[in-house]
Amino acid sequence: MSHEDLDGAVALQRACFPAPFPENLLWNRSHLERHLAIFPAGQFVSIQEGQVIASASSTRISEVDWAAHTSWEETVGGPYLESFDPTGSTLYGLDISVHPEHRGQGLGRLLYQARFNLVASLGLTRYGTACRLPGFQVFSQSQTGATVEDYADHIVQGRLQDRTLTPLLRYELTFLGVIHDYMDDDESGNAAAQLEWKP
Repeated sequence: MSHEDLDGAVALQRACFPAPFPENLLWNRSHLERHLAIFPAGQFVSIQEGQVIASASSTRISEVDWAAHTSWEETVGGPYLESFDPTGSTLYGLDISVHPEHRGQGLGRLLYQARFNLVASLGLTRYGTACRLPGFQVFSQSQTGATVEDYADHIVQGRLQDRTLTPLLRYELTFLGVIHDYMDDDESGNAAAQLEWKP
């Protein structure tokens, strides 16, 4: 990603996550300027005919922050990445966006491969992330008493598909467990699935 791509990356997020998705959870230009200033190597875009059609943002966090893994805000330091650690052992995936008109073309896998390549080139311990579980709300309404852990287990075992977690498992990330109170996210029961990939 370069500074010339920032407006396109901001517009892309709004195409991928339209209302009623909360606007305050999307990047704005000042967020992305900060990402480029502190960690340009971790920011990626895919360009087609001059348009940003996919993007991925990443940061580096310490082993302590990875192990503690509390909320998104505490783990990464909010949208300005105040927890960025230039010596951090984990490349932490913040988001990935693929324009609705360009999905199913392998762009997500290419962006993840770029991240994995960066882990290897920097000699890091892992790529890590926590992803939404947007199918949980519907699942819980149909399964009385179901927990987020129950839902995640169904996905990992291949009994259900989740639009966020299922593709990441196909990218060979390992499911480590569920993080509660990760962010305000009704669809996911405010929880997230913790995942990692090691070289």
